[in-house]
Amino acid sequence: MGQTMTQKILAAHCGKETVTAGELILADLDRVLANDITGPVAVEEFGRMNARVFDTEKISLVMDHFAPNKDIKSAAQCKVCRDFAAANGIPGFYDGGEMGVEHALLPEKGLVTAGDVIIGADSHTCTYGALGAFSTGVGSTDMAVGMATGKAWFKVPAAIRVSLTGRLNRFVTGKDVILHLIGRISVDGALYQSLEFTGAGVSALSVSDRLCICNMAIEAGGKNGIFPVDEKTLEYLAAAGAKAPILYAADSDADYVRTIEIDLSSVEPTVAFPHLPENARTFEEIGDVRIDQAVIGSCTNGRLEDLAAAAEILQGRKVAKGVRAIVIPATQKIYLEALKRGYLETFINAGALVSTPTCGPCLGGHMGILAAGERAVATTNRNFVGRMGHVDSEVYLASPYVAAASAVTGKLTDPRKL
Repeated sequence: MGQTMTQKILAAHCGKETVTAGELILADLDRVLANDITGPVAVEEFGRMNARVFDTEKISLVMDHFAPNKDIKSAAQCKVCRDFAAANGIPGFYDGGEMGVEHALLPEKGLVTAGDVIIGADSHTCTYGALGAFSTGVGSTDMAVGMATGKAWFKVPAAIRVSLTGRLNRFVTGKDVILHLIGRISVDGALYQSLEFTGAGVSALSVSDRLCICNMAIEAGGKNGIFPVDEKTLEYLAAAGAKAPILYAADSDADYVRTIEIDLSSVEPTVAFPHLPENARTFEEIGDVRIDQAVIGSCTNGRLEDLAAAAEILQGRKVAKGVRAIVIPATQKIYLEALKRGYLETFINAGALVSTPTCGPCLGGHMGILAAGERAVATTNRNFVGRMGHVDSEVYLASPYVAAASAVTGKLTDPRKL
């Protein structure tokens, strides 16, 4: 039996010709990541090992969740990471003006590439599968061990093949694709499995679409999501200055648990209703749902392509009275380019708030907390109970097009109707 793309990467990193689903392996790591929430816990565990960092160039500490520091505790958390990076000579410490939302920042800086094995003490580390890497989230203790040894234990995942055909229609994005998929298979439909995206439709998706889709593989329970490497991938990696990629492709006789077919031309603007990403609905099923807040940003949808979509909708329009619209570029580079292109002016003229890069409201951290009874439409990745504030608030997940259109009308709105 042949190997999946994920299995080939893992086999290469544990020194074996092949691996099988369910097999336990010890794999070499190309990058170890943490943020200001998970990093301090990892640093504490690392200190108990009396160890040294295995490779200072392969550690990334990104201060993004409660940064810029919102209170004394968050400042202390960042200080723990800052002091650890300085004491161990780790150059990859990102804070202040160098900071960005971690899963947008690392690809942008060329710190991940095709063929890598990456762990991060953040569940959305699966984002980097869009670039042909095996990447997955781990706990802070595993992250500490990874920093010390450069290795991590994995159970090799079985795989689901997601076969894509066709092309996305106007105002439909990768966010709609992943919400559509999660709606079909549920939040545990890919539990500890690899979601491997294949088919002619892959070439029709932008790298930004792919990053968004892999980012939310975890919301289907997936161990990782991964796309094949094509010319778009290679162009992106070259532009980011990433190290030379190592290309792996699934064998034609690779073993998959099942195959899911998605015709991209059939996907419509989709919204995930509270309180799970699987509660996906198209606008035929959506009535009059008033909102209080719209959030456009996060590691899922804070890239330049996302801001361009929001700006297209908001150009010449105004945010509805009583609605708070918050736009958060995912990195400083994205912020600056959005400024140069006039997007930020468009947002401000429309009555939206523009924030410095931060995870902020996505996890109910700061910069957009909801009160009891309030509703937000957000381009973020989770809408669990209390995710963005009070337990009696609600979060509706959607694309930047839908979020911006909803900000204009004050209710969930199909962007095709504006």
